[in-house]
Order: sequence, then C-alpha cells, then structure tokens
Amino acid sequence: MIRSPLAHEFILAPNIEPRRNGRKVDMLLLHYTGMTSAESARELLCSAESGVSCHYLVDEDGRITQMVGEEMRAWHAGVSCWQGEADTNSRSIGIEIHNPGHSLGYLDFPRAQMLAVVALCRDILSRHDIAPHMVLAHSDVAPGRKIDPGERFDWRMLHEQGIGHWVEPLGPDGVPLSAMERDELQGLLLAYGYGLAVNGSAGEDTRKVLDAFQRHFRQAKVDGIADRSCLETARRLVRALSP
Repeated sequence: MIRSPLAHEFILAPNIEPRRNGRKVDMLLLHYTGMTSAESARELLCSAESGVSCHYLVDEDGRITQMVGEEMRAWHAGVSCWQGEADTNSRSIGIEIHNPGHSLGYLDFPRAQMLAVVALCRDILSRHDIAPHMVLAHSDVAPGRKIDPGERFDWRMLHEQGIGHWVEPLGPDGVPLSAMERDELQGLLLAYGYGLAVNGSAGEDTRKVLDAFQRHFRQAKVDGIADRSCLETARRLVRALSP
C-alpha cells in the first residue's frame, strides 16, 4: 500500500477498488469538503454507506489524514470527464481540503492548510508522472455539477511552488466575443481538456464550462460569460502547454 510519509493518520476507507484496465495515475484532483467540519467529512469518507471515498483529507490546521492507498481507485470524482475520458477515478489521486464551501459560508483557505496542501502535492508528484496541467479542480472535470474547490483557492500559490499550471489572467474586462471568437474559445477549452462542443454557442453547456474555467484560471469574476479576458487567458494557457 502506497502511503504518504506526511500523513498524520491513516484510516482505511471501505469504498475502494483496483484501478480499472490497469490505468496509471496521471491526474491530481483537488476538492473541498463542503461540510461543517473536517471530522464530519472524515466520517463520511470512511463510511461504507456513503458511496464515496478519497485518498487524502487536509483539515484547516494542515493535519493530513490518508484513507486510501495511492495505488487504489477511490470514489471521489463522480460523473466527470477530462480529455474525453470519463473514468476520472481510475486515473486520479484525490485530495479533499476542508472548507464549508459555498452553501455553508465559503471561506478563504488558511495558510497552514495551504502549506500542507503544497507539501502533500509535492510528495504525491514525486511518486507519479503527473503533468502540471493535470493538477485540476473537481469543477474542471465536472462543470455545472461541482464548483469546488472554488475561486478562493490559491492556484497561483501552488504554481509558484512548482505545482500545477497557471498563467496570469487578463481582466476581467467584460468585452463580449463574436461568434467566431466564441468558436475559438470553445476550441481552446476543448484542447485544454474540458468537455465542450465547438459550435459558437453561448448556451448552458458553454456557460457551465466557462464557470469552471473562471473558478480556476480567472477568479476575479465568475459569471460563466465568454469575454475577451477568458479568450486571452485560454490562449495563454494553451500556448504554455507547448514545449
């Protein structure tokens, strides 16, 4: 069983299984708990009846609990898709970060907690071949269904510590896009990994993906509306993927 030396405690979660089809880990997925306390989240994640589990939980003081060995498939992503692949759980390691979330009084993530997340991410990345652009939010792989860890999570800090992919966002500017520019933006988001058709539409599916994109990469304004700020930020992100 692959355990992190940084974990303060190991509690075995029952909802686990082998990764399907021999799938190797190539994604690190970050969540928030969306619950009133880390203790209640831990109980849920370790309950057979809950139907969920996760590899790690980081509480607000930076204490780390491991519940699933990294070689195993945990049940944390749910219905999701990235790069056209739907079995996110088989390719990912999941970290739950305690925060009450949007429905219970969304808070900034404390510095001690963020430092613990940074250390844990570095530790996990030392064992697995996970590219920077594959360190993702739950909302990235499940847009519209999930919004965590949300726009208060400090992705810039993670990037400054060598974790994840980030470019300095432009705006927000609110400048609307033409249909051709919406096509380009959709194409860029699809190329990055989001599940989205390229059709120039400003419909609900596009709004959900843009909301997720903004929560991760353009956090100053989350409205699901395509503007020039989103387009230019997406251009920079995709360009930064090239060697």
